[in-house]
Amino acid sequence: MHVLAIVLGAILIAVVLWETFETLVLPRRVSRRIRLTRFYFRWSWSLWKWIGRDRTGPLPETYLGVYAPLSLLWLFAWWAAGVVIGFALVAWGTNAPLAVQGTARLWTYLYFSATTFVTLGLGDVTPASQGGRALTVIEAGMGFAFLALAISYLPVMYQAFSRREARISMLDQWAGSPPSGVELLRRAAQNGEIGSVEGLLSDWEVWSAEFLESHLSYPILAYFRSQHERESWLAALTAILDTSALVLAGVEGVSRWQAKRTFAMSRHAVVDLAQVLYTGIDVGAPSRLPEGAETALRAKLEVAGVRLDPTTEAHLAAYRKMYEPYVAALSRRLRMPVDPLVPDGEALDAWMTSPWSLPDR
Repeated sequence: MHVLAIVLGAILIAVVLWETFETLVLPRRVSRRIRLTRFYFRWSWSLWKWIGRDRTGPLPETYLGVYAPLSLLWLFAWWAAGVVIGFALVAWGTNAPLAVQGTARLWTYLYFSATTFVTLGLGDVTPASQGGRALTVIEAGMGFAFLALAISYLPVMYQAFSRREARISMLDQWAGSPPSGVELLRRAAQNGEIGSVEGLLSDWEVWSAEFLESHLSYPILAYFRSQHERESWLAALTAILDTSALVLAGVEGVSRWQAKRTFAMSRHAVVDLAQVLYTGIDVGAPSRLPEGAETALRAKLEVAGVRLDPTTEAHLAAYRKMYEPYVAALSRRLRMPVDPLVPDGEALDAWMTSPWSLPDR
């Protein structure tokens, strides 16, 4: 008996099964820092960015958007390979006899383990002992369970992704593309509907809570990109935080109580996701409201009819410190840009852009 092979195989099976349980079944954040799945995503994401690196500009969204679904498929393959190798080592270590032509070597056990796990059952290699048959039944059952979990996991995850993206797409008409909290307030006030911002913040309070729960349970969702290149969940969440912070800092006409609730829930989502992805904070990131831009912010809003308190800028700085370092760190890790607080010019909505031109009538 090869005791070391048996021990390594048993440990490998246990680790992979526990990682699968934590990732697919356990509906809560895993606080354990050392995890193979976390290492896999950090390593593969860094490698993906390095392969597609472009010294002349940012990586294209089309390239970055392929990573999340592709890495998910590779993760399933990685788990399956771990279980297959683990059972092969246990069977080889215990010298479980196999009915096969010639001598049963380690590669023969790997082949037999793989066909058992996927329940292929070619019949060219079969177990020839009671212990070998027991291992075969256990591995085949795990193969069925793994396939069922993978099939059930994907629809749940993509439903969460669709719910997230629907609200982001709706924000386009409110705040432009990329979304901006200043632009949101400007448009609402310009159309005499500054009070409607309260209902929007209420909807995004619920969205932030759903986002927090789904992305803590399935952190891979953070890597999924939005449908349009100038949109992202991070930019949208930052725009809502900016809007809530502006209202709390002194924008009149919108419920401060609602803004406070939305700000709390949105910041909770940003901070917790930064902890899950281990991005930390980026206190050295360039300011999203550089010196002298406060005048432009006040002028842009007051021209549209937004009433501000005299101390709005001072109070706004205090609120921004509560979330911008986390946003900057997430932006750097995920390659999701977040625009300055005061946009340059007027943001163009995604629905107004088209690759085709309509004929003049």
